[in-house]
This record gives sequence, structure tokens and C-alpha cells, in this order.
Amino acid sequence: MNKQELNEARTNPDFIKYLEETRVDALNTQNISALYEVLDSMLILDLDEKKVNEVYEEILKISFFEVEKIVNSGKKLKLKDNQLYYVRSFYEHAIEKWSFQNNDGAKQLFFVLYNIIDDERLEDALKIHVIALSEGMDLDMFYEKKVDENSVLEDDSHGYFIVNFKFDIKEFLKENSTVLEKEYENLKYLLD
Repeated sequence: MNKQELNEARTNPDFIKYLEETRVDALNTQNISALYEVLDSMLILDLDEKKVNEVYEEILKISFFEVEKIVNSGKKLKLKDNQLYYVRSFYEHAIEKWSFQNNDGAKQLFFVLYNIIDDERLEDALKIHVIALSEGMDLDMFYEKKVDENSVLEDDSHGYFIVNFKFDIKEFLKENSTVLEKEYENLKYLLD
């Protein structure tokens, strides 16, 4: 959307009414895909921060509750249907912690996430996140030194995550296997 289209959407009473009705309905029904649709729209349009936070908090509540049920049933999360949104919310929450220099909190979330997902590409990417955090790297430095921002994703399911890097992923993980082993020993209590 260009600037004019954004302004038109912001000032279109029918669209704002639709968005508000969808927000209220999604909150009441705990429909995570609708909540994300509303959240993304509200963020793009730079709408009421209080309502944005309310939607985001509800997404996190639903995700943490649903993830706990899935993991307790002995299953892993897949990047499809509502589970994609659960993984996305965990990931975004970890990125948020990292951006506010809460490296330990971010590392814990990434660690838990890569142990409860069934997706090798994202699992490997999350391990790279954990390695960077264990080295004390801040988020800006991570982007600058590790992330390949020019690569194109072949599929939509990975579009919410940083999965492309400036190096061979398998080789990097092999070279840093002792870091991952140490982090596993330090953080495995989170999986109990």
C-alpha cells in the first residue's frame, strides 16, 4: 500500500467499522487467524495502540494455552493452520524480548520453540538465533552479521521467521555444536 491508500483505509468509516467488528468478534471467539488479520491491519494503519496491545496480548494467551495442550499431548507443532499462528506468536514474542535486550528471555523462548516444532528449516534457524544470543549479540548485529536480507523465501509458511543466512546453515551448526550442547544443558529444565 502506498501512502494515499493507507490514508484512505485509515479514514474509510466502513473499513474501520469492519475492522472493529472483526476485532471484537475475534476476541470473543478467540479466533487466532482473525486476531492476526486484525493485528496486522491495525499495525499497518498505525491505529489505536491500546487496542493493538489488547489484540497482541490475547494472541499470546491463546498461543501459550494451545501450545501447552499440544506439547502435553506428546505432539510437535507444525507450520500449518492455527499452529502456524502459535509458532509465529512465540517467535515474535522472542524477537520482541531480544529487541528490548532481554537476551535470556529471548534465548529461552527460541530454545523451547526449536524443541517443540516439527520443521527442520525453522528448527535450524532458531538454533542460530540461540547461538547468536549465547554470544551476546544484539538484534541489530544479528541482522547485520548473520541474516541474508536479500534472499527470497520459496514458501509462505516461513515468511514470518528469519530463516535465510549469509552462510551454510548446516556447516555453521556443526561448527557451533558445543555452544548448542552447553545451551541445551543450561536450558533443558524448560522442557519439563
